[in-house]
Amino acid sequence: MNLTRAFKMQLKPGAVAEYKRRHDELWPQLGRALTDAGIYDYSIFLDEETLQLFAVFKLWPDHKIEDLPGKPIMQRWWDHMAELMEVQPGNRPREWPLQQVFHFA
Repeated sequence: MNLTRAFKMQLKPGAVAEYKRRHDELWPQLGRALTDAGIYDYSIFLDEETLQLFAVFKLWPDHKIEDLPGKPIMQRWWDHMAELMEVQPGNRPREWPLQQVFHFA
């Protein structure tokens, strides 16, 4: 079972500084929700040329990540971020899963 997830998202032009600022001020309630869902070691990287975001995180074996989309704090965060990035209906960020092809430990 692969307990690492990676995906990409797309920022809108001119949104980099605000995206970073909002993540630097991550809501404590959202951080708790991520932790409670079993997410840890979460990083997001930016390709400044394409404005693509590359996210990767690890999951504990007993994770409950499937519960996150239904949590009001997650939905509020998506609404808060929707103006900065490409989103689906309901403001969930559009995500494109990435397949791991190499790992060095």
